[in-house]
Amino acid sequence: MPSAPYLAMGAYAAGLVATLVLAAWLTPARWWRRPNLRAASILVAGTWALGALLLSLLPPQPPMQPALAAAPPSYAGVSYTVFDDLNLRADKGIGARRIAVAPAGTVVTTTGLRDGDWWQVSARIEGKEVRGWSSSLWLRRAEEARR
Repeated sequence: MPSAPYLAMGAYAAGLVATLVLAAWLTPARWWRRPNLRAASILVAGTWALGALLLSLLPPQPPMQPALAAAPPSYAGVSYTVFDDLNLRADKGIGARRIAVAPAGTVVTTTGLRDGDWWQVSARIEGKEVRGWSSSLWLRRAEEARR
């Protein structure tokens, strides 16, 4: 079913067409030879009146349902490829102690914890699983091309 704005536009367009047809039949032809204020006022008033009449004849529209709030995206378990060496830190922020460096080509997986641009990730570095914080600005999905 068309939305209310489209129904209103259609009703007023039909009102304009009906006004033009009725004006051609019911008014003297000399009124329409030259644009004037009388002709413009007939078109405006007729379009408004007939459009409003057509809108009142349409069945009432059901109220719009409120949009459901989208669930926040889950950041847990998303894998990224490290294109440049990536510092993993003990806490959020560049001042936090660096606990490991993930070399280029390492795949890191998000844990779901995040604070702004800082995401907690886990990676296998030198055979052991390391979990730390990293700036998401340095993470790229595996399918993204290196720029």
